[in-house]
Amino acid sequence: MNNALLRSEIELTLKSPLDTERLLGLLDQLQPFDLAEVLRELDEAARLELITHLPLTDAAEAIEYLEPELQYSLLNRLSDDIASPLLKQMSSDTVVDMLLAVHPLQAEKMLRLLPADYREQINNLMSYPEYTAGSLMTVDYISARAYWTGEHTINHIRKVGHEAEIVSYIYVTGTRGELMGIVSLKEIILAPPQTHLIDIATTEFISVPAEMEQEEVAQILSRYNFYALPVVDHQRRLIGIITYDDVVDVIHEEATEDIHKLGGSQPLDEPYFKTSIFSLYKKRIVWLMILFVGGAYTATVLESYQSTLDQVVALSFFIPLLIGTGGNTGSQIVSTLVRALGIGEVKFGDLFRVMRKEMLTGLFLGLSLGVIGLIRAAMMGVETSIGYVVALSALFIVLWSSIVSAILPLVLHRLKIDPAVVSGPLITTLVDGTGLIIYLSIAKVILNI
Repeated sequence: MNNALLRSEIELTLKSPLDTERLLGLLDQLQPFDLAEVLRELDEAARLELITHLPLTDAAEAIEYLEPELQYSLLNRLSDDIASPLLKQMSSDTVVDMLLAVHPLQAEKMLRLLPADYREQINNLMSYPEYTAGSLMTVDYISARAYWTGEHTINHIRKVGHEAEIVSYIYVTGTRGELMGIVSLKEIILAPPQTHLIDIATTEFISVPAEMEQEEVAQILSRYNFYALPVVDHQRRLIGIITYDDVVDVIHEEATEDIHKLGGSQPLDEPYFKTSIFSLYKKRIVWLMILFVGGAYTATVLESYQSTLDQVVALSFFIPLLIGTGGNTGSQIVSTLVRALGIGEVKFGDLFRVMRKEMLTGLFLGLSLGVIGLIRAAMMGVETSIGYVVALSALFIVLWSSIVSAILPLVLHRLKIDPAVVSGPLITTLVDGTGLIIYLSIAKVILNI
């Protein structure tokens, strides 16, 4: 049975006299994400009914896929004896995201459902600035003392493992909580039972400070293919871990933000259909006004070369072709470099290498497009000299666009400005005016105007 049919069956089962055995059988066929989709579609009473019939672990995992406001609404309407263990079962980073998204009084109400020690940990997590490693990390990990034996550690894992987000790594700490090493569960199982953890732990490990930007964390995790990264404070004490699924969310958010900026718009704060028309207007109008004013520069260039165009009207036929080519070239380069900068493939120190690479690529592209422009001019029946103007202009405009588009993203990144703001529309606007100057200047030289 596909998921759509399962959802329909669950809804019907909840609306009719409840058959608990049938309901559990249907729920057992769905993954947590699919259960979350079912919860979204149900009315409030049906949601509460469904949650009370789910096993604790499944219910917590399903709730984690919901939006923070919906998570709070659901937990708030459940009785405390159900909501409290559910909240405790949810990963700590998800709980933090929910509490930060709702009103402080609502967050305080949820916090009162947690045990005192766990509540303190959640409050500490909420104190870290947004978009840092501290804001991403979870405290649901397993740590063990360096002097513990493998047998002692395995017994400890059996007691607390159900609360941990991952059990693949065990974090070995000293008496003050300082991170001393990392050991895998496999290594513990394969070692003799009385082996001390510090003797089999990897002491050359990678950790990140709580203040590190989340983009840098994502790069490290993806570069080394880790399942998780330990987060430490200034005294090298272990304070949390960041798991790969949290990084996937970061990559998704950053990619979405870059795509919005590359389109010449501010990133949306909410999903598209939840964003009001006025919010869309505010996100777009600033860039459109900047681009509109920038576009006026193109009109100024045309006005200054009016006499040239009056003498050779055929030159105006190729203006859209040439300035469009420059803008398209720039957009291709900017999108490539923004992505390369985002994943750490390119740095400011590579500026001259990037320029050389893009100039050579631009040379080949410009020559190819120049030949096509020459052929197009001949097909239109204009003078051969105008065809030469078009061909040379295509070459130099593509080269110019390549240089500008190669330099600007790296310079902005160096200045701590998001290079995605050098969007396709902005590059197009910039190259339009300068491309016209190149085109009409070449025309004046070749045609002796």
